[in-house]
Amino acid sequence: MADTARQDAQGKQPRSVRVVLLALMIAMMLAMLDNMIVGTAMPTIVGELGGLEHLSWVVTGYTLATAASTPIWGKVGDMYGRKGAFLSSIVIFLIGSALSGMAQDMGQLIGFRAVQGLGAGGLMVGVMAIIGDLIPPRERGKYQGLMAGVMALAMIGGPLVGGTITDNWGWRWAFYINLPLGVVALALVTAVLHLPKKRSKAGIDYLGVILLTVGITAIVLVTTWGGTEYAWTSARIMELIGIGVASLIGFVFWQTRAAEPVLPLHIFRSRNFTLMSVIGFITGFVMFGATLFLPLYQQAVQGASATNSGLLLLPMLGAMLVTSMIAGRVTTGSGRYKLFPIVGGVLMIIGLYLLSLMDTETTRLASGLYMAVLGAGMGCLMQVTMLVAQNSVEMKDMGVASSSTTLFRTLGSSFGVAIMGALFNHRVQDVMAERAGTLGKSITQQSAQLDAKSLQKLPAVAREAYQHAVSSGTHSAFVLGALVSVPVLIAALFVKEVPLKGGPQKSSADGSDTAPAAVVEAV
Repeated sequence: MADTARQDAQGKQPRSVRVVLLALMIAMMLAMLDNMIVGTAMPTIVGELGGLEHLSWVVTGYTLATAASTPIWGKVGDMYGRKGAFLSSIVIFLIGSALSGMAQDMGQLIGFRAVQGLGAGGLMVGVMAIIGDLIPPRERGKYQGLMAGVMALAMIGGPLVGGTITDNWGWRWAFYINLPLGVVALALVTAVLHLPKKRSKAGIDYLGVILLTVGITAIVLVTTWGGTEYAWTSARIMELIGIGVASLIGFVFWQTRAAEPVLPLHIFRSRNFTLMSVIGFITGFVMFGATLFLPLYQQAVQGASATNSGLLLLPMLGAMLVTSMIAGRVTTGSGRYKLFPIVGGVLMIIGLYLLSLMDTETTRLASGLYMAVLGAGMGCLMQVTMLVAQNSVEMKDMGVASSSTTLFRTLGSSFGVAIMGALFNHRVQDVMAERAGTLGKSITQQSAQLDAKSLQKLPAVAREAYQHAVSSGTHSAFVLGALVSVPVLIAALFVKEVPLKGGPQKSSADGSDTAPAAVVEAV
């Protein structure tokens, strides 16, 4: 224990903590990489299993289960212990992965993907909450770049890995590949991570869980189906909106009375926590909207290859990684962090405005520079939101704070993809009808997003019209993104810079160095 304290005092983490961090990064990679690998394999999966009409549910089932289970995993970790909850989420994720790889029809695949999503909901929350337990907030900034690097690697490498696995080993290995990585993470966490055991006397808030799950499910289905499966004004969408609003109102009412609420409302009394929830929601809105439309623009308008679609985002993700590392180092060294949300908000607005200027004549260099500005803004925001949110609550609410921040970002991404997607589709269809008449209207009647093969089959006139339509659609989507990002800057200005816990180590009276208690107890 004394050696551990000495190592911490010298600014180095003990080897056991570094091993745990490696396991956490593997688990984080599993959660982020899966959808991108599977997305690349989907055409092959449909070709073998059939069920094209149910294709969207392979992704929707996973997303629903992940979003609905996220706050529950956070609360379970707070009540019964972080390690057990995290290991359970990994096991469930691996079981879902194995079953998905063995699926014999589309119905089985959808069900098994939902099981996988239940586990995935605990992976990200577990990673963030355990880091919150192990590393004091003042030191936590150093790991922001590492987490951002994992995210960038997943976004860039996912499509490439998915395509390689599907072409050479078959689509089932898109799921089986999770098993060896997950087993390594399980073994490392089991052997090295030792956190204090917890046992809450209060039972699980089952009514709160049900109300929150129904509310989140309704919201995700509205954003997934609205404008695609059903018209926004259809009876089904209105029913879902009504169910979602009623469930969430009932949930908030019940949380004020539950003995051990699944999402204690008192955490929102912290101004910083509430502001970080708003910033996280909008960051998710913008980020996932950008990652959806930028590759589409570069493929349809700039003629880039779809095979390397992940690489198209490299300027944005690279800038995000660099600024996240800089923000982490500065935060660790100075303990100051308010500047980063402000700068991030400004750069995000500017980056989205610049991206809205892209047209059919924009070069790849120019679009790359615009993406880098947006990426730099998001790099200032991505991990700082989690850091400040965790610093705003007591240790007993660390899991809830982590899961709530993750949930708001997830819901933001759902709204971003849905709303920006609806605006994009509407604009593309209008421009196609204007430039290519009835032919253009018929081409985009089923979908405003054409793949590379469909695009090559179009007549030259229709192809040119489609390029202008996509350019106009991305313009509208990014203008909306810039407007939505304004509240990030406003929220950042109201952040109160509360000193981060666990600053530079001080010498004790006998001259020995002291280590952060959280790290000493955990290892």
